[in-house]
Amino acid sequence: MEQGKRIMSGMRPTGKLHLGHYFGVLTNWVKLQNDYECFFFVADWHALTTKFDKTDDLQQNCLDVVLDWLAAGIDPEKCVIYVQSQVPQIAQLHVYLSMITPNNWVERDPTLKDLVKMVKTDESNNKPDVSYGFLGYPVLMAADIMMFNVDYVPVGIDQVAHIEIARDIARRFNNIYKVDLFKEAQPKLTQIPLLKGLDGQKMGKSFHNDIKISDDEETTAKKIMQAITDRSRARKDDPGHPDKCEVAFSYWEAFGDKETIETVKAECCAGKRGCVECKRQLACAVNDYLRPLRERRKYYENHIDEVREIIAKGSEKARIEAQKVLEQVQDAVKMYR
Repeated sequence: MEQGKRIMSGMRPTGKLHLGHYFGVLTNWVKLQNDYECFFFVADWHALTTKFDKTDDLQQNCLDVVLDWLAAGIDPEKCVIYVQSQVPQIAQLHVYLSMITPNNWVERDPTLKDLVKMVKTDESNNKPDVSYGFLGYPVLMAADIMMFNVDYVPVGIDQVAHIEIARDIARRFNNIYKVDLFKEAQPKLTQIPLLKGLDGQKMGKSFHNDIKISDDEETTAKKIMQAITDRSRARKDDPGHPDKCEVAFSYWEAFGDKETIETVKAECCAGKRGCVECKRQLACAVNDYLRPLRERRKYYENHIDEVREIIAKGSEKARIEAQKVLEQVQDAVKMYR
């Protein structure tokens, strides 16, 4: 364990998580919690930047995210699990940081460009309906990182630029107020495997091509039977091409052991394995893999007060740590207190 080193990361509460989240993020978090002091948060304020008018499911979505984290093996005894809005110090830090952040820094942030695609269009001018809070998103993200003065933020190579504005703001704060308060958080690069959706596209709830951690075994099996395979293969005994199997073989690589993967590959290439039967076996393998996760999730679903207590305790720990940093910020700025 890197003594005293902190990591933070979070997710927007958009609903129940799918296997793309699991392999892309959660398996890495489970490893990191054993080696670092980790802060994992549900980013409910961030959810408002694009869906401020669709909040009916927000509270349940927050619970569902935490349920899936716990199912995946995130341990509240090893890390701090909190909901962003339960730590008001983050909003206060956001105000201080917004006062010193040049407008052009915000405008150039690639995060905004990505988020604009999610914003509905204003019919009066045919432009994205962008709010004041939306424009401040990169600064709020910086406040999330700087609030706990973390050392690392785990990201994929394509997300490194998202961390740069937080580093720039931290450096600017230290320079303006002549302090050595904020660390410049480093991106912690992680290999994020891409598990495609069942149609061969990026897996996503809105694309209706995902398998959720919380799906039951029957639902999972039905979904896998819809997965795209080798489009060039017409008959069962035709030689297959695992490298051209758009979805199913990549799932075998994620869920099968080495021996099974080699068997599947050899039988496919020899025309001894039909795609339908292959997907039936794959469904069994996926369900076997996910069974312990789903059992943990079911336990917490039946003990939801325990989940609320985990969130409450984690948020309290986060507030205590955040208050320490906030008071240092207020002293640096010479605020009255």
